[in-house]
Formats: sequence, structure tokens, C-alpha cells
Amino acid sequence: MTTVPAPPEALHARVPGSKSLTNRALLLAAAAEGTSVLTAPLVSDDTMAFRQALGDLGVRIRSSDDGAWQVTGLGRGPRGTGRIWCADAGTAARFLPPLAAAGHGDFVFTGSDQLTARPVAPLADALRRLGAQVDTGPDGTLPLRVRAEGLDGGELEVDSRLSSQFLSGLLMAAPLLRGGLLLKVHELVSRPYVDMTIALMRQFGAEVAEDAPGGFAVRPTGYRAADLRIEPDASTASYFLAAAAVTGHSVTVPGLGHGSLQGDVRFAEVLERAGARVRRTEDAVTVTGTGTLRGGFAVDMGDISDTFMTLAAIAPLADAPLTIHGIGHARLKESDRIEAVARNLRALGVRTDTGRDWITVHPGVTSPARIACHRDHRIAMAFSVLNLRTGNLTLDDPGCVAKTFPGFHEEFHRLFPVHPLPAGPARASA
Repeated sequence: MTTVPAPPEALHARVPGSKSLTNRALLLAAAAEGTSVLTAPLVSDDTMAFRQALGDLGVRIRSSDDGAWQVTGLGRGPRGTGRIWCADAGTAARFLPPLAAAGHGDFVFTGSDQLTARPVAPLADALRRLGAQVDTGPDGTLPLRVRAEGLDGGELEVDSRLSSQFLSGLLMAAPLLRGGLLLKVHELVSRPYVDMTIALMRQFGAEVAEDAPGGFAVRPTGYRAADLRIEPDASTASYFLAAAAVTGHSVTVPGLGHGSLQGDVRFAEVLERAGARVRRTEDAVTVTGTGTLRGGFAVDMGDISDTFMTLAAIAPLADAPLTIHGIGHARLKESDRIEAVARNLRALGVRTDTGRDWITVHPGVTSPARIACHRDHRIAMAFSVLNLRTGNLTLDDPGCVAKTFPGFHEEFHRLFPVHPLPAGPARASA
């Protein structure tokens, strides 16, 4: 990235903790021996659903006066029986069944209609091949039942084309197995999230080695308690950084420096390619808009797909078409994100072309429209950035941002008062 001086007038965005880090740290602390302290965790619909699900599995979690979470770990997999409600949280549905399979008992994982539409068949198949008894709903979806008597380990091939969360869930359970586990991976998407998983596992005492290209070896060491400060969410930061790029302001997000564990900090590099000025330090990232949003290029955002909607939503403001590719797995998220974004852009009068794993957005003047959020927090936040320039958009479900950032609209309005606070419920409906 280009190094430029940090502008003294930069706005400082108050971005809450990373959902990906919070939920991974919660699971690792729950499996560890001893009590871990997680400082600055994200408090949102998804993380609270994950926390409650761990409570239903027998984990004790207490909130401190300073907002930290104290997690008393089981030192092993869970024991007992239970029906575990995952709400809308994909991480709960993908991370917790392997943890349960490493324990002893009979556990049923279920969730909202939106979550039930998302596939869990590759995870169920992997757990069966490790020796667990697993049943799923029709078409390999929730509810997912695990009848567990612990797992021996061994060698396992994993297809991670649909979601890296399947691999992360298996990796995090691996130290709890009776023997080591060698995972061989085919067509891994979103590799930075797997790197994040492994880095956190090591902080909690796990021994993970990259056995060969596409393979991971994990020893059965168990976990030990650790204290961890959660970084701001890099995916959420993308909306504030993009807002700087399209308004000509400077926005700084503290806590996302060179040592960040989150791959989505690379979204700043995409904005730089689109004409913004970017400065990274050891403890922050700053983006400054230059008055022009450049297009005319294609970018592979497969590894940072949670931010592709941020770029697609502002692409009508560019001076030439923008193509985003490598994002086929985004069709299996909270919504079919490629199609949902394309339909919203077309409703604005913007020419948009799509394929299996790509989207091209052409420059254009937008017409007033109501954005269909599909209960997807990232659609609501991404189109809020575009609205800073157009001022003619409304959201059909502004409260869906509660999934990862309940205070998003208030913080956006604080930094950019032109952004109106939307009417509607403060939280998404269940």
C-alpha cells in the first residue's frame, strides 16, 4: 500500500469487536482447561446466540463490569443431552457440532428458517467419517443431530468449496480427539479465516502444522485457558472505509494495524486500487477519499468475500465498470448475496451483469428505491454507504444490522450526519 501522512482531521470510527474472532475465541475458551478472559468481545445477535448455545452445552460464561467475558472451560468436549438453538448464526451451526462430537451425549442443533436454508451436509459427512453418528434434515440442512462418544482422530479429506467454516470447525475440535488428526483440504475458499482459526488455536495451546500444501496436522493436546483482546471487526470496518472513499473524508479505524488476524483488512487495498489513499500503521488503518472512484478493473475477492458487497454497492459511482470474481460461495450466505446485490442495483437503474461466481457493476445514476435486505446485515450496511452519495435509498429492514453491529446506524450518523437514521425496529426479528 502507498504510505501517506495521516490527515489530522480524520474521523475515528468506533467499530465493535470482530464476530469471527469473538465466536472462535468463545469456542476455544469453552474447550480449554481453566478460565479465559475475552476483552472487548462483540455483543450482537450472532455472538449472543453463540454464547447461549455454549451455555446450553454446559459452559459457564460471565460478564464483567468492564464488558469482558469470563469463560470457564470444560477442558474437553461437552457431556449430556440438549437441543441447541443457533438462531441465525452460521458459525454456531458449523463450529459447535464438531465440538459436540468430541464429547459424549446426544445433541440436536437447530436454527432459524434462514439458517436452515444453509447447507451443513459437508460437515455432517466429515463427522460421520470420523466415527460420529450424525443425522441432518432434508437436503443436508438443519436440524443436525450428533450422538457422540468421542472421536479417535486419523486422516480426513474435507471439501471446503462451500464454506471455510466447515474446516475451521473441524480444526478447532481436533485437539480434543483421542488421537491426532490430519485434514486434507480440497478447493479451500476464504483461506484468511482458516489462518485466523489456526492462529487463535495456537494462542490457546494447540499444536497445528501445515503438513503439506492443502493439509493440516493437529496433535491431541487439548487447550489451556488464555486471555485475549478482540480486534475491531474488519468486515464491519469496510463500510466506514468505503464511506471515506466515496465522500472525500478521511476515516481511521483504530485496532486494525499491521498485525491484524483478519484477512478482510485487505479491503483497504481494494479501495486503494479504486483511487483512495490508504495508510496502515501498527495499530490503525486510515482511508482518505480523493474525489474520484476508479473502475475499469477486475478483482478476485474470494478470500475477502464478506466485503465484496461493500465494493459492489458503491461501484455505480466509479468512472468505469468494476468486476468482482471468485465469490461463488457468497451465494450460500445469509442470502444469495450475488443475486441480492444485483437485484437491488438493477432496482436503482444500474446495469449489472452476473455469473456463477462474479458480478460486474456499471457506472450509472441511481433512481430512488427501497433496498431489499433479505434479513442480511451486510446488504443493509453496504447500501447505506451508497446512500451517502445518492440520498435516495431506504432499507426495508434496517434492524437486520443487529446481527453484527446493533449500533451501526447511530455510528454512521455520528460520522456522517447526512446519513439519516432509519425508521424501523432497532433489532432484526427472529
